[in-house]
Amino acid sequence: MIEDGAAALLGGIGLLERAVNYTFGSLHLVRQEHLPRPTPCRGWDLATLLGHLNDSLLALYEAADIGRVDLVAPDAEGGDPMDTLRARARLLLGAWTDGPESVSVGGNPLATSILTSAGAVEIAVHGWDIAQACGHPRPLPDRLAEELLELAPLFLVDADRPGRFDPPLPVRPTADASARLLAFTGRRAT
Repeated sequence: MIEDGAAALLGGIGLLERAVNYTFGSLHLVRQEHLPRPTPCRGWDLATLLGHLNDSLLALYEAADIGRVDLVAPDAEGGDPMDTLRARARLLLGAWTDGPESVSVGGNPLATSILTSAGAVEIAVHGWDIAQACGHPRPLPDRLAEELLELAPLFLVDADRPGRFDPPLPVRPTADASARLLAFTGRRAT
């Protein structure tokens, strides 16, 4: 599996683009009345998840734009969080077209492919979370889910559970890649 994951890392920026595009589809489902709804992220409502996703997109944008990510979350911005999210996603994709080969994360060097691949996993899974909270289940596209599933074990380790992620869930052997990825991240596909 590591060899497959290494191959998937090479397409980090393209993978990030596909994850963002998938999540754009979920963002179109969000209405004001959905914001207090619970999400598959334990203890988070949709408004909290969107705030987290905004922070993640900003961090990925900063990595491409200035070559570093500080580990201090920025203060919340005013305005419509959905407009901010969509604008950041567009800026993010544009910034990575000429992004650096490596970045600094909390003062430590990191290859761009690792950062963009980790970002792709997070953004796509949260895109699924958004659709679930809005009551419109959207499986991840097969090829995207397959590639993310190859990478997820590289980024989500036992130290992340419990806390940031629930334990992996059992999944039937015939489950598609989307259901297997979601189960690995502690989510049950519906």
